[in-house]
Amino acid sequence: MSLENNQERINTQIKLVRLATRWQALSSEAGGDEELREMTMESLKRTMNQLHEKIALYDAHHGVAGAAT
Repeated sequence: MSLENNQERINTQIKLVRLATRWQALSSEAGGDEELREMTMESLKRTMNQLHEKIALYDAHHGVAGAAT
């Protein structure tokens, strides 16, 4: 699935920020199930990378210059 318009790009950027915030919170968390936390962080990182790629492809195809991702 690729981004079709600027609104989808904005929404994807918002999702990316939320995922990064969650990843940061997990990285500073102590206690609990360490293995589960590690697996969750890996999953979040994969999803964040996919969203970065979608945004970069959208920007490349739509001539977005200097867009921060």
